[in-house]
Amino acid sequence: MSELEPLSQRIQAPTDLPVVVHAALAEVRPATIDDLEALVTLTHAAEAVDHPSWASPREEVEDLLEGPMIDAAVDTLIGFDAAGRALAFASIMPASSADTRVQVYTNGIVHPEVRTQGIGTMLLTWTKARALQHLATREETLPAWIAMYAQERTVDAIAVGLDAGFTVERYFHTMERDLAADIPDIAIADEFEIVTLTPELREPTRLARNNSFRDHWGSQPTSPEKWERFVTGEIFRPDLSVVAVERGTTNVVGFTLSSVNEDDTELQGYRASYIDLIGVVRERRGHKLAPALIAEALRRARADGLAKATLDVDSSSPTGANTLYEGMGFTATDVEVALVIEL
Repeated sequence: MSELEPLSQRIQAPTDLPVVVHAALAEVRPATIDDLEALVTLTHAAEAVDHPSWASPREEVEDLLEGPMIDAAVDTLIGFDAAGRALAFASIMPASSADTRVQVYTNGIVHPEVRTQGIGTMLLTWTKARALQHLATREETLPAWIAMYAQERTVDAIAVGLDAGFTVERYFHTMERDLAADIPDIAIADEFEIVTLTPELREPTRLARNNSFRDHWGSQPTSPEKWERFVTGEIFRPDLSVVAVERGTTNVVGFTLSSVNEDDTELQGYRASYIDLIGVVRERRGHKLAPALIAEALRRARADGLAKATLDVDSSSPTGANTLYEGMGFTATDVEVALVIEL
């Protein structure tokens, strides 16, 4: 297969972005960090309908404005009504690295009060055009895609994506486990040991993450900057996060990393951990490290007084992760759909 031309030569991007104008929106402009409170309020209002059992942490919403790959002045739009209440938001977020593909993610939020009035279609038209503009500045000779995610129950949002040229590529299942249920003891070989994620193990764990996720759909290497934001975030729980190392070394070969968003407690009626990442480097698969790591993370979460643990998994995971999680007592709840335009 011949080498692709640089994206800057392959991508046809619009010179001007579509103008978002709607009777419900008195003002539409790029967002700034000063809009964070308004954006958090809008995000949680939308999520109360789309997935009422959990809400995005404040720091994740802040990343939409100040993420390492975002220039809010050109990559975001926020719309307000005449009273100054945020009703709509759109943004693009380029992936922090590009190994096998250049990826740009689109985000759109419409307040439930003004949905089905065409605002979502206008926002996606804008984000698609802005994503093309961004890709047209890149010099990589790699494939590219523009991606969006939507809860399976938000059929209108999925329909808007399909109309804009996206195709459904993947389904991701949210799975949940009751921590009151028995947690198995799983023995591993003496050459490995399971330890708490400490600061000196952060970088080896990032490298293990990039190794273990290399064969996963949509995954690109996590950059040091993005990783540092994740493992030092407000809701990240290093005490509930465990890694498997080769005994006597700092060589990380597996990991289970967890967060706790205390703001979800009122929504759910209980405290829960979210398992952000589970992985084993490809050279060390088949040693029962993944179930042993999960079991230890579950025990720690239960000891912390948490009632449940949740995670998300690709329904077509190449490692059969969904089967593993079912065997560890997790059951599927919600479904998220990934839609992509390949370029």
